Amino acid sequence: MTTLVFGLAVAGRSTARFLASRGESLVLADDRVSVENASFAASLGAELLEGPDAAMACARRIGDFTMLVPAPGVPESHPIVTSAQRAGVEVVSEIELAYRYEQASGEPRPIVAVTGTDGKTTTTLMAAAMLSASGRKAAAVGNTETPWVEALDEAHDCFAVECSSFRLRFTKHFRAAAATWLNLAPDHLDWHADLDAYRAAKARIWLAAHDGDVVVAPMSDQSIVQSARGTAARTVTFGLDRGDYRVDSGALVGPTGRIVDVGALARSLPHDLTNALAASALVLETGLGTVEGVATALTRYRHAPHRIQLVGELDGVTYYNDSKATSPHAAQAALTSFERIVLIAGGKNKGLDLSSMASHPQRMRGVVATGHSAELIAAAFAGVCRVVRAESMEDAVAAARQLAEPGDVVLLSPGCTSYDWYSNYAERGDDFARCVRQLMKGNDE
Repeated sequence: MTTLVFGLAVAGRSTARFLASRGESLVLADDRVSVENASFAASLGAELLEGPDAAMACARRIGDFTMLVPAPGVPESHPIVTSAQRAGVEVVSEIELAYRYEQASGEPRPIVAVTGTDGKTTTTLMAAAMLSASGRKAAAVGNTETPWVEALDEAHDCFAVECSSFRLRFTKHFRAAAATWLNLAPDHLDWHADLDAYRAAKARIWLAAHDGDVVVAPMSDQSIVQSARGTAARTVTFGLDRGDYRVDSGALVGPTGRIVDVGALARSLPHDLTNALAASALVLETGLGTVEGVATALTRYRHAPHRIQLVGELDGVTYYNDSKATSPHAAQAALTSFERIVLIAGGKNKGLDLSSMASHPQRMRGVVATGHSAELIAAAFAGVCRVVRAESMEDAVAAARQLAEPGDVVLLSPGCTSYDWYSNYAERGDDFARCVRQLMKGNDE
């Protein structure tokens, strides 16, 4: 029988290559038409259906398929997903597929897993670094730069899996020795039917938890703690000032005592500490890591670009790139990290309420509204502080410089995706940094 892989971006192509290497019969499909898709399908000897009518063409043949593997970008309401569900064709995500093959290998390797609205990537990378520093060959996979299926044939002895709601939505058997759900706030409402559907997708990280597993929950969200305690697994908690893993007397501590001093970390903003605590719980509670390994990894850890990243200082004003903040909840971490801010915000909204970005009026010097959601940003900050609009990143940086005073922070923390002006958040962050450096260079001339 045949598997349908729908969506041929990074994860979709990795999935198709993986299945082809296992001798599976494939049909590939994508809503877009591209020369690259045709070449890729030909390289696998697979049939390709593409273009605006691809979903309809697949739906007409839905009975030919035993399984649909949609790429993460294919929403749960997409016609091919609903067609498969009506026909009783199993819908499986990339991490579910990888999990099944890993379990069938005869010697499945240990897994820790991470989900949440924000902090997933950092916590996953921290956990992998802790495992590696404890002497293991660990890989950070899933919603990271490496789809899990790409790493299955590599010589790793454990995995840290980043689980987006997109990947969790279509899981059934996936489980981890320890899994954490970091936080929850409205996000991806352009992909999920509503907030309840988004929450339900996140909760699936614990769906198949066994009594020997560990679920790691934040004390800051009692609804997540309650969900954790409703599983068959053992619940472990974390939080800044309370929980099994917490900050106490200037150090990160766990049930067995001190892990590492806060002052030894490269950065210790509140969300940095909670991410570190959650990652510590994952690797220590499973016995996969050591306290020494965790401490070493945390002192050596350097945060990924585009997340509250210092770009430079000019005329007493510091500039930070937080382009990875693509939702209001993600932006909150940066907005609560500085005392006086000129914010550059906007982009393409994901159907979210942006008004929460204006919940710290005492911190706001001004706002530069950009992109497709400029009017929504302006409305959110009306009456809070001065708002100006900009039609390009260069204009936005120049406007922010005019609003800022010595001691202020100019912060790019958009609260929206980048898909109006840019291909991704990294491209947006790089452009912001370029504009800031151009401003600094001009000031030196």
